Amino acid sequence: MTRVAGAWLEAEGTQAVLGALARAGHKALAVGGCVRNALLGQPVADVDIATDAPPDRVIEIARDAGLKAVPTGIEHGTVTLVAGGRGFEVTTFRRDVETDGRRAVVAFTDLLEEDAARRDFTMNALYAEADGRVIDPLAGLADLRARRVRFVGRAEDRIREDYLRILRFFRFHAWYGDAAAGPEPEGLAACARLAGGIAGLSRERLGAEMRKLLAAPDPAQSVAAMAHAGVLAAVLPGARNDAGAALVRLVAAERAAGAAPGWPRRLAVLGDPEAAALLRLSRAQAVRQATIGAALAAAAPAAATAWRHGTEAARDAALLRAAETGRPLPAGLEAEMARGAAARPPVAARDLPGLEGPTLGAALRAIEAEWLASDLHATRAELLARHHARHG
Repeated sequence: MTRVAGAWLEAEGTQAVLGALARAGHKALAVGGCVRNALLGQPVADVDIATDAPPDRVIEIARDAGLKAVPTGIEHGTVTLVAGGRGFEVTTFRRDVETDGRRAVVAFTDLLEEDAARRDFTMNALYAEADGRVIDPLAGLADLRARRVRFVGRAEDRIREDYLRILRFFRFHAWYGDAAAGPEPEGLAACARLAGGIAGLSRERLGAEMRKLLAAPDPAQSVAAMAHAGVLAAVLPGARNDAGAALVRLVAAERAAGAAPGWPRRLAVLGDPEAAALLRLSRAQAVRQATIGAALAAAAPAAATAWRHGTEAARDAALLRAAETGRPLPAGLEAEMARGAAARPPVAARDLPGLEGPTLGAALRAIEAEWLASDLHATRAELLARHHARHG
């Protein structure tokens, strides 16, 4: 018998919610990511709970147990219960009645097997009781142990229910799959056949999945498989033809430099100039992408790049160049970026008496350009002397 354990399961809040439902005569099981990650020895963030109690009954049980209940998605069977200072999404066992590739109409059921059958991958159809005993209705344990991301039932059926599952297939392989074995063949073939369905998805959903995928420790194999299957082109039509290989080189450069994974940098290496709009990035995220592009295009020394674009963008640009050239990062890169970030232009408007308006602005820009060209080494005296020499 397989069991899971961990602070997340033993926590007061988890046990309070599971216990309240069980004492009322209902099934109450932790499900999905919390069980999967616990079995893999990975951190558990959110704890989702599945039950055979209908949503109105869940609310009644919570009230009787002194727990706060918030009907966050009651039409789909989800009620958030607050216990031990955290929220738990409690969802009634469901079966799909109708799907259109983006959303589903569901009916509630009291059968765990029907609830499991509507989930995306077998490794996400794992349940655990309050004592940690794992319930595995679809042989998901074997797939999890083999690091095999396999669709529940027929892959095409699951994808037609929600085409976002195509991207989730590649994202889950990047995080949990076996790189030596590669993506599960049936699922990969189904994703290739149905890639056209991606066009009907919202760009916000696509962006969220791509960010999660690119944040994986090494998403290169998944991205290469996406490109081969025609999925990457459906998401980012302007991506470079060798996007997978470029990402392989970038991940290698990151590891050689000890740099943490960063999805903005990895999105930049894919090469689609319209990525920010296509993935509906937030304003701040779009600015970050534009800044990386500007830092890379400038091809300036590290200190000057850090002064103009910030240390983060300077580091990203250096890693992207290393990936393209195959050369290691320059020695002393971090020290140079720190020097640039701390630098202040040595010449200010007060140093140019008699100039004002557009004339002053033009003079300051010319002096700044000269300072940047010196890699921030030119002194105030040197810059002013050159200015006066030019203008008498």
